Amino acid sequence: MSVCRRSLLAALVAAGLVASAHAQTPPSRLRGTIAAADGGTLTLATVAGATLKVALKPDAPVTAVIPASLADIKKGSYVGAAAMPGPNGSLVALEVHIFPEAMRGVGEGHTPFDLKPESTMTNGTVGDVTVAHGDTLTVGYKGGQSIVMVPPDAPIVTFVPGDRAMLTAGAHVIAFAARQSDGSYVAARILVGKDGLVPPM
Repeated sequence: MSVCRRSLLAALVAAGLVASAHAQTPPSRLRGTIAAADGGTLTLATVAGATLKVALKPDAPVTAVIPASLADIKKGSYVGAAAMPGPNGSLVALEVHIFPEAMRGVGEGHTPFDLKPESTMTNGTVGDVTVAHGDTLTVGYKGGQSIVMVPPDAPIVTFVPGDRAMLTAGAHVIAFAARQSDGSYVAARILVGKDGLVPPM
């Protein structure tokens, strides 16, 4: 596996979009907008209304989040769907992530997610894509499958390696950081929306 692919995999594991069998307590997921960037330290205005100092570890990988569409999802695609409970045991997607091929199989399954109360994350392989009567995905994973309805306004994104030049004022990010004793944070990973995109995660 290339260095870029290893970095991308590590970033997605930290994001909670994929799982690790050896994962410890996950870091805080800080969602917000960069207010200022000073070398390896970011001032982050979070969606919760706080202003936080977030220092990046020297080896912290940067992953770019880029837009995609339902047309990019094919039978056999490996995806993640953050969703809420829907009718008849189905799920209603809040967002859909299309994973790069190198990420196939990681985090497979259906688990709780922190986007909203009762939200879940389902990672698996697409069996069917139905668009004739509403956009619906059949997502299979070890031990089961889920029917995921994708509303027209549900964001669909994918991931590519990024770099620190993208971490500028106004950029929308999700930092995975540990809180320090002085109230600041140190981030081991960060996702950034490319060209102004707001990461939906």
